Amino acid sequence: MRTATLGPAERAEALAAMAERELDVLVVGAGVVGAGTALDAVTRGLSTGLVEARDWASGTSSRSSKLIHGGLRYLEMLDFALVREALKERGLLLERLAPHLVKPVPFLYPLQGKGWERLYAGSGVALYDAMSMAKSHGRGLPMHRHLSRRHALRVAPCLKKDALVGALQYYDAQMDDARYVATLVRTAASYGALAANRARVTGFLREGERVVGARVQDVEGGGEYEIRARQIVNATGVWTDDTQAMVGERGQFHVRASKGIHLVVPKDRINSSTGLILRTEKSVLFVIPWGRHWIVGTTDTKWDLDKAHPAASSADIDYLLEHVNSVLGVPLTRDDVQGVYAGLRPLLAGESDATSKLSREHTVAHPVPGLVVVAGGKYTTYRVMAKDAVDEAVHALDQRVAECVTEDIPLLGAEGYKALWNARARIAQRTGLHVVRVEHLLNRYGALTEELLDLIARDTSLAEPLTGADDYLRAEVVYAASHEGARHLDDVLTRRTRISIETFDRGTRSARECAELMAKVLGWDKDQIEREVEHYEKRVEAERESQLQPDDLTADAARLGAPDIAPL
Repeated sequence: MRTATLGPAERAEALAAMAERELDVLVVGAGVVGAGTALDAVTRGLSTGLVEARDWASGTSSRSSKLIHGGLRYLEMLDFALVREALKERGLLLERLAPHLVKPVPFLYPLQGKGWERLYAGSGVALYDAMSMAKSHGRGLPMHRHLSRRHALRVAPCLKKDALVGALQYYDAQMDDARYVATLVRTAASYGALAANRARVTGFLREGERVVGARVQDVEGGGEYEIRARQIVNATGVWTDDTQAMVGERGQFHVRASKGIHLVVPKDRINSSTGLILRTEKSVLFVIPWGRHWIVGTTDTKWDLDKAHPAASSADIDYLLEHVNSVLGVPLTRDDVQGVYAGLRPLLAGESDATSKLSREHTVAHPVPGLVVVAGGKYTTYRVMAKDAVDEAVHALDQRVAECVTEDIPLLGAEGYKALWNARARIAQRTGLHVVRVEHLLNRYGALTEELLDLIARDTSLAEPLTGADDYLRAEVVYAASHEGARHLDDVLTRRTRISIETFDRGTRSARECAELMAKVLGWDKDQIEREVEHYEKRVEAERESQLQPDDLTADAARLGAPDIAPL
C-alpha cells in the first residue's frame, strides 16, 4: 500500500530539500487546486515543491458546501461545457480516484407549480443524468425520479404540506473537503513531491524579467529559505491578486471574493431521509446530509474584508434560517444551530457587480516568464484546473514532459478500500472496535485505516472516543499530527476533524485532551499546551461574537479579536 507521512520531521526535511536544488515546479498555495497541481506535476516526472502559508485547505477548500457536483443550476445558464466537465470529474472521483472519500447523496427538489414546472425542471434533471451517463462516469448513481406530493412527504416529512405539489429526486456526491485536500497532499508526497505547510511566500526571486524562485518564511521555526524553481504556479485562490502584487506586475485578470456561509444543525431537527435543494431569489439553497448533522447553505455576497477569517454576521444567519424555514413544517431557530462557517469563493472578476453572475470557470495565465497563475473554477473540477496549470508551465520547460496521468492516479487510501469495507465486520472482531467505528475510519481514511489501527494496537487508550466529541477516536488526533501535517490545535479541531462545527460547544470541551495528544507527537511543553488551548478558546469566542453582529463590518471586527495562530 502506497503511503506518505507528513509529520514534523518530514516537514523540516522537505523545506531543507526544496532549498538545496532547483525544482522544476514550485506550487504556492495548498488548497485543492494547489494540491492537485502538485500531484499532476510530480506524476509527470517533474521535481515538485508545494508550500502553504497556513494549513492545508485552510482557506476556501475547507469551507465549501462539501459537494462534488455537476452544477445543475449551470444548465439553466446554458453552460453545458462546464456541467459536462464537472459531471465527468464527479464520476471519476466516485468510481476510481477517491471512492473512500466521495459518496453519493440524494436531493429532493420540491415543485411548487403544476404542470409547467415539472416539465421544465424534469427536463433539466433528465439532461443532467443523460450528460453524466454519456461519458460513462455516472453509472454508480441512481437516475432521477418524479414523486407525487404524498410520496415526497414520505421521503421528507419535514416539509410543509403546502410547500409543494410534487417533487423531483436526483443524486449528486459529497466529501469532507479539508480531508480530501490533506489526502491529495499526501498522495503527491507519496510520489515524491516536497510539501510544507506554515511556509509563507514573502517575495519572488527575479533574474531580469524572469521569476526564478521564491523567498519562503518558515512560520513555525522562523527561518527563511530561498527556493529556486524553473516554473512557479500561483494557486492562492482569493489571495491571487495579493500574491501577484509581490511580482510587481499588473495581473491579466483579477479575482474577487464572494462570501458563502453555512449552518450546521443536528440530524433530528430536520426529519428527512434525503437532502433538499430549494430556489431562492438569487441562487439555490441546499440542505445537505452530513453524518449526524445537516449543512444548510449557502449565501453569495461580495466580501472585501479579511480573507483569512471571513465572518458570518447575524444577518447572514437570519437569511438562511428564513429561507429554509419557508418550507419546513417545524422551523429552525438560532438555538438549533450547532456550528457556523464562512468561506470565500475565488471568482474571476467580470463586468457585473453581482457576485452570483461572476464566472465560476477557471483561467490560466503566464503574466511574466517563470510564473503561471491559475484561478477561478470550482472544487469539483480541481483536477482539470491543475492539468491546465501544469500544461502551461510545461510549455516553458525546454524538455519533453509526459502528458497528465491523474485521471488514473487513485488517492491514498482508495486502493484496497472496497475489500476492507467488505471485511469491516472481521476488522471489528479483530480489533475490538464496534463495526460502526470501523466504518467511520474507512470512510475517512480508506485503506490507510490500517495505519490508525496500528497506532491503537500499540496504545489501546487511543481506541477511546474523544471527550465531548465521541464521533472521533483519540487515535485520529495523534494520526493528524504524526501523518497529516497538523501543527496546531486549530488544524485538528477545524480541518482534520469537524469538531469545531459539529458540537454545540464548538470543540472547547475537546480542546485540552486534543492538545495533550498532539503534544506527544509535536514535542510541546505544558506552556505550549496552554497557549494552544487558550488560542482556540479565544477563536471560538471571537466567532460567536461575530455571529451576533448585524453586518459584515462589525462581524469582521469581532472575528479579528482572536490572533491567527498560537506561536511555538
